[in-house]
Amino acid sequence: MSPPHRRERGLVRPYVVTDGRAHPTRNTLDLVTLVTAATDRPLSGLSPEKRRVMELCRGGALSVAEVAGHLALAISVTKVLLSDLIDSGHISTRPPIPRAQLPDDQLLQEVLDGLRSRL
Repeated sequence: MSPPHRRERGLVRPYVVTDGRAHPTRNTLDLVTLVTAATDRPLSGLSPEKRRVMELCRGGALSVAEVAGHLALAISVTKVLLSDLIDSGHISTRPPIPRAQLPDDQLLQEVLDGLRSRL
């Protein structure tokens, strides 16, 4: 069992990291939203957690879930941090590339029949 002071610190920390906010300024982020850092924005004035997000995302696009995992923070806390960085222009987001849709079975059968008729 971990010492009581360590458990308490874990409970307080997310509140401190988000400046007491429980909800992001925007509700457009989900687990697979991709995050990319702007390279021309100064890092001065950012919290250590926000600086870490910038360092992580400057290497390429990461999903919200990946950012949360690297920071070892809850998804809800990560979304608040990311929303702040979006609002300040430090990061941009985009939805993930959707999977290609599989063709209809009937279309595949027609192609197969057409190929067989030529052979």
